[in-house]
Amino acid sequence: MAADALRIVVKGTNLPVTDALREYAEKRVSKVAKYFPNEQNIHVEVVLRIERNQQIAEVTVHVRSLVVRAESRTNDMYASIDACVDRVGAQVRRYKTRLQKRFQEAPREALQAAADAASEPEVEDELPAVVRRKRFQLKPMNVDEALMQMELLGHDFFVFVNAASDQVNVLYRRNDGNVGLLEPEYA
Repeated sequence: MAADALRIVVKGTNLPVTDALREYAEKRVSKVAKYFPNEQNIHVEVVLRIERNQQIAEVTVHVRSLVVRAESRTNDMYASIDACVDRVGAQVRRYKTRLQKRFQEAPREALQAAADAASEPEVEDELPAVVRRKRFQLKPMNVDEALMQMELLGHDFFVFVNAASDQVNVLYRRNDGNVGLLEPEYA
């Protein structure tokens, strides 16, 4: 891997990032590159912040269309960074194991069955207010890749462009533990 292939950005939110803290975060986070030996472009963002007397470290790794994110809260920022980097490593290892299994086994039909059984969410009488907006890039991927991304991010839903249909789809975790797929139909 080239030396400029790994870009690390360390930011502080409501927290001044000292040189020692920045160097420690960069040193620990740079170990993430070992999981991607053939990649030429790895971008890692580290956000350090304090909320309610908790030292919070958040690490987001961008490699091609893969996004891995972890967050850790402790009473010590250095411990938060360590725990966060360990979580990212565990997620990447889990992702690589799933990829290996996916190429060795037949495609799962359970996901397709769950997609066919997807139902509309219930609408309540009083709707909550929108308190936050988030923008993100939609990248074309197949349903299996989107499912892995959703699980890596630890979210209950994932919005993506389905590479097969070239339309926006949504994966979501159902109450029964299975996964549903929302595919829009235009009138």
